Amino acid sequence: MACTTILVGKLASYDGSTIVARNEDSPGGQFEPKRMAVVKPEDQPRTYTSVESRLTIELPDDPLRYSSVPDALPGHGIWAAAGFNTANVGMSATETITSNERVLGADPLVVYQPAQGKEGEEGYVPAVPGGIGEEDMVTLVLPYIRSAREGVERLGALLEQYGTYEMNGIAFSDADEIWWLETIGGHHWIAKRVPDDAYVTMPNQLGIDYFDLADAEGEQVEHMASGDLRTWMEDNHLNLTMMRPQVLDNMLDDMYAGVDEGFYDDDEADQVYLSEFEELIADVREGMLAGDIFNPREAFGSHSDSDHVYNTPRAWYMQRCLNPHDGWDGPHAAFGPEADDIPWSRVPERKITIEDVKYVLSAHYQGTPYDPYGRRGTDASRGAYRPIGINRNGQLAVLQIRPSVAPEYACVQWMAFGCNVFNALVPLYANVEAMPEYLENTTARVTSESFYWANRLIAALADARFHENAANVERYQEKIGGMAHRLLRETDAAVAKLPADEVPAALAAANQRMADDLKRETEDLLGKVLYTTSLAMKNAFAMSDN
Repeated sequence: MACTTILVGKLASYDGSTIVARNEDSPGGQFEPKRMAVVKPEDQPRTYTSVESRLTIELPDDPLRYSSVPDALPGHGIWAAAGFNTANVGMSATETITSNERVLGADPLVVYQPAQGKEGEEGYVPAVPGGIGEEDMVTLVLPYIRSAREGVERLGALLEQYGTYEMNGIAFSDADEIWWLETIGGHHWIAKRVPDDAYVTMPNQLGIDYFDLADAEGEQVEHMASGDLRTWMEDNHLNLTMMRPQVLDNMLDDMYAGVDEGFYDDDEADQVYLSEFEELIADVREGMLAGDIFNPREAFGSHSDSDHVYNTPRAWYMQRCLNPHDGWDGPHAAFGPEADDIPWSRVPERKITIEDVKYVLSAHYQGTPYDPYGRRGTDASRGAYRPIGINRNGQLAVLQIRPSVAPEYACVQWMAFGCNVFNALVPLYANVEAMPEYLENTTARVTSESFYWANRLIAALADARFHENAANVERYQEKIGGMAHRLLRETDAAVAKLPADEVPAALAAANQRMADDLKRETEDLLGKVLYTTSLAMKNAFAMSDN
């Protein structure tokens, strides 16, 4: 499925939280209804069979309770998408990513092979199960892990044992760390720790652009990988990184030139900075020469024409929003919307809020010639690139682990359904036995009693008269956001006084209050956009005929 992800390290977020956020988008021409759910240990399967790949896996007998965002309609698997377990570990799975022919030839995807012929007859070939995929990963991993690193380890082991039939990126988070895992071919994988002071943007494209194999094979401070990755890469000539240590030496020369020109002083702080930078450059230079450091995006990913239309512009716009003074426009811009080397991670200009996350994951290239709702550019430019906030957004889950409160209520799963351009993000405490019916009750029936369908209705109506409806949508989003932060503040203060065993019930009550307020405001917005768009119907006539 097409998705967009942003990951925010704890020193880059506004309150020290780790934040993992991902839009789950349906494929072209499809709209997959989503709902919220809490899976209790007694409801977790002990024998799991994938619908897509017909693979059966025996699961441990000690699962944790966890929240999830499964598909609402039965028949094609769970697709649990995102959630927290009771160990305060978050998981978001998956971001569909890209690969290339060399990788797929060296380690083919493990695709389900139907039976050939009839059983008992000559020439019969039984069916062969496929590997694991997006449908399965949260269910197979999240109930059994107690840290983000354990998530990488468990999923990595499953990939090596069973393989996968698709390329995916998966995020794991706890209070201290965020890890991002990318599948490589059928059985290989890499994972990288998100820097604490940085954010990561992922737009359906293999993203990691710097990897240290020596660390992955040793202490695993910031890198992990399948055990045979080095030899597999060597055997199949996959490392495309050019050994250019002279470039690093030139960077050092530029730094020292800055000292001579007065950009750096001779004070102790500058000397420490220069010394640390010199050590870093030396380590990278040594790693490049030893073959330890390489660029996975070049080795395993893609730079196709479709990437330049569908993927890279989304990373360009997200980073344009979070580092706005880096010069993104004009002929001398460091990165354009079709650039192949937009960084995987970078330090933001200021700390990132929940509202920033929602904004970039709702974006449609506002302020550029590429905005489909905009008045800049031309008809061609306004349809040039795939928006982030798209009609096929199914759900947005923002997984926030807050360090300033007790673990019993630290995890908040912010949720939005439908097209992000027109919806609002609502916080739900994760440590509960069930979610409010308004977010759980999605069925095939279209009804405003369901948060998912209410948002779908609002988006279809508001899109038709975007500019006339924009003010009401913005006021709704701001009002829900203010109510959300107030509810969290008041609930945090209230549950801090309770015994631990009474906290989940209090959190559930707070979630229900939020859902009640959300339903009222969402229905009010639905009425307003229905009225506004109805006035613009083509069969309207100005003369009163009552």
